[in-house]
Amino acid sequence: MSVKESLDLRKKIKSKKPKYLREEHHKKKAVNKKSWRGPRGRHSKMRHGFQGHRATLEVGYGSPREARHLHSSGLLPVVVCNIAELSALDKSRQAAVISCRVGNKKKVVLVNKAKELGLKIINVKDITAFLKKIDDQLKAKKEKKETAAKDKAAKKKEKEKKAEEKAKKAAEAPEDSKKKETKELEKVLTKRER
Repeated sequence: MSVKESLDLRKKIKSKKPKYLREEHHKKKAVNKKSWRGPRGRHSKMRHGFQGHRATLEVGYGSPREARHLHSSGLLPVVVCNIAELSALDKSRQAAVISCRVGNKKKVVLVNKAKELGLKIINVKDITAFLKKIDDQLKAKKEKKETAAKDKAAKKKEKEKKAEEKAKKAAEAPEDSKKKETKELEKVLTKRER
């Protein structure tokens, strides 16, 4: 059986496979839908396989051996983090999956290299749209950074102006400060006299 035939067979098998959900998953939020546990209750209708109750696990829904672990395109997905790993792939048998730990700047480099090598990237549907989106994001980030720097500089200038004005006021009115000091001394003296 060829890979294409086995992929078609896998698709057919998986379309008929029921969703195996735990007993009473709809009653309790704590019972996780994804984690399968077999029913063990003494009078469990599901364990007995009564009609109208959920299906329990059965053999026969497995993928054909040739199609196992393959992507629907017929290629084996391989997680890639850098250019060395990307260039080591065989484009006739393998497809790249860019790791989620890779940042946007590095991702752009990897996508361009994959395009150059003619490799398929599974988690990037349209390469040109992806590159445009990332470019727009990076531009927006740069603009935001520049505006923040300008705002910071403007605030700093305002602070300096206020400090200068304060210093001028202090220099202009040394007599006022002397008068205040004398008044305070008089208050202290009057308190002592009492």
